[in-house]
Amino acid sequence: MRVAMIGTGYVGLVSGTCFSEFGHSVVCVDNDQSKIERLLRGEIPIYEPGLEDLVARNVRAGRLGFTSDLAEAVRGAEVVFIAVGTPSRRGDGHADLSYVFEAVRQVALAADGYRLVVTKSTVPVGTGGQVRALLAETRPDVDFDVASNPEFLREGSAIEDFMRPDRVVAGTDSERARDLMTELYRPLFLMETPIVHTTIESAELIKYAANAFLATKITFINEMADLCEKVGANVHDIARGIGLDGRIGRKFLHAGPGFGGSCFPKDTRALVSSAQQYGAPLTLVEQVVSSNEARKRRMAERVVAAAGGSLRDKTVGVLGLTFKPNTDDMREAPSLDIVPALLRAGARVRAYDPEGMTEARRLLTGVTWAADAYDALEGADVAVLITEWNQFRALDLDRVKAVMKAPVMVDLRNVYAPSEMVGRGFTYTSIGRPTPGVA
Repeated sequence: MRVAMIGTGYVGLVSGTCFSEFGHSVVCVDNDQSKIERLLRGEIPIYEPGLEDLVARNVRAGRLGFTSDLAEAVRGAEVVFIAVGTPSRRGDGHADLSYVFEAVRQVALAADGYRLVVTKSTVPVGTGGQVRALLAETRPDVDFDVASNPEFLREGSAIEDFMRPDRVVAGTDSERARDLMTELYRPLFLMETPIVHTTIESAELIKYAANAFLATKITFINEMADLCEKVGANVHDIARGIGLDGRIGRKFLHAGPGFGGSCFPKDTRALVSSAQQYGAPLTLVEQVVSSNEARKRRMAERVVAAAGGSLRDKTVGVLGLTFKPNTDDMREAPSLDIVPALLRAGARVRAYDPEGMTEARRLLTGVTWAADAYDALEGADVAVLITEWNQFRALDLDRVKAVMKAPVMVDLRNVYAPSEMVGRGFTYTSIGRPTPGVA
């Protein structure tokens, strides 16, 4: 099939590339000419393991192309995906759909016959109806179908998630659109991947409901970690004890500094806003949003406490800045709350991240940027582990102790064992776990 993917951000670039790997002919479109030029040179604008090789292979095979000419791409496609950004709108947290509607308008103007227009972007319930109305208003002479096909890609493992998904959700309102969506995902039939066919409204809500539920699990275990610290329990034991229950599951029960990234914060806020708009408030999700935001702000207090109550004129070595490992994405990362709070407390901050330094330099000021983990910890009074990159899981602790001014570590991802750290002479703090010898 011939596919146009409007938007070459994280979702659009990964999805378009994977569709071409399925054997479809895909053209990815972006109005940022410099980004298109980079892609045409084989330069990938995001960090995602395996994506560079996959793009190169499908470009060589002639199945994947890039252009800034939206009209040309639409005229050559049977199915047009909208994969542009839907950032939180200032003031009310609702998803900003201006990029979606502008893309839909341009698609309508360019279409020279029937097209299936599919929203891949995460959009609030009811958007499909608005898209259908906009298409009809802009080009009443053209026959369009509309579908919703939400993505469930985890940054750092997005290719695997697309090629071997738990399920595919396709919301449609016509048999023709359903047949086209089925044909698009036919390569997954060999693995018997469930294709969940729904109405457009249900598909739009499934995406938000999934992210809100996962965000709730994270918030729940974080609050349980706080209780564990008060009573001397171990949050790892709690997570394992409840996670082995098949009704609960073990995933997303890892205590930490709060969730960030491009999806959970934005989507929970948008879901709350939509629910209020329709007069069906989701008080549980509202609490998840506020609890998570407060948690990220509180993390710096743990560093202050570990430093003896003051960070004035002390050096803090920060390991990890992105919201999770295996990505360069800094959107709503806990570090964006933690690092400025450390600076306000009077600390000198030396920081390092394997992939997020370019974006971090743009977002954080007053930071000394290190060449590697040990450089970040050189002369530090406190080490803070914010993102659990693999290289931070196997630090040479003797070397860490040697380069630091004081062997104090605040591990916000519970990477290390408290007993081992204390045994090696560290003053060690983690999340929701007792430290031997500390009341």
